Amino acid sequence: MISLKVSLLQMSIKPGDPEANRNKASDMIKQALKAKTKPDILVLPEMWTTAYQLGDIAATCDQNGMPTSQLIASQAKEGRVNIVAGSYASMQDRKVFNTAYVFDRRGNNIAKYQKIHLFKLMDEQHYIESGDSTCTFKLDGIKCGIIICYDLRFPELTRKLALDGIKLLFVPAQWPAARLEHWITLLKARAIENQIFIIAVNRAGEKPEDEFLGNSMVINPWGEVIAKAGYKEQIIKAEIDLNMIDRAKAKIDILGDRVPELY
Repeated sequence: MISLKVSLLQMSIKPGDPEANRNKASDMIKQALKAKTKPDILVLPEMWTTAYQLGDIAATCDQNGMPTSQLIASQAKEGRVNIVAGSYASMQDRKVFNTAYVFDRRGNNIAKYQKIHLFKLMDEQHYIESGDSTCTFKLDGIKCGIIICYDLRFPELTRKLALDGIKLLFVPAQWPAARLEHWITLLKARAIENQIFIIAVNRAGEKPEDEFLGNSMVINPWGEVIAKAGYKEQIIKAEIDLNMIDRAKAKIDILGDRVPELY
């Protein structure tokens, strides 16, 4: 059996206070690494250094991923653990992007993804630039992909990553409680229709106009939830049996049965 152990760091976020949020994330990473069974991968949520304090984002964001990337890289290297560092606001060429970073066990930044679909309901498009490319990478030899929050509503994006051969899809998010059923339904659908594992990490906590639902989860290729958090800040763990992907595809060859010339 090929298996991976993942830990999902569902954290509450202090809007507009990167230092406090970096300290909290650092503490949660250290806590996760103290587990009796050490994780292979740690995963953080979306925009966890600043939250959606967009009016101040140009002042509070990282510059080309720094200093946050330096902190996460050092913890990945010290802990000999892969870290999917969720996303944080990062300025590049005087433009701010909602950027996801991934670090391997040596502390190398092996992937960077800038959120493609910006969420107009939160005015994200007025403060943040849209990315223009998809992202795949390998962790311990396993091909993975990453999307961010609102990207989940666009099945074409995940299908492209599935056709590129990913086995794991990471989904950092700040998904509000008002749309809990959408979160659960869409995550399960993306797993089932693409026969992949979904590792989705959401924000916990509240801000004046929103409550964030938590409910971070790991879903297998059959759409079954194998680990799930509640509403509060917490760390959850799951073990992923990668052989399940081949068993699911042997049973129902969804990607092979497509008729793309008709749609």
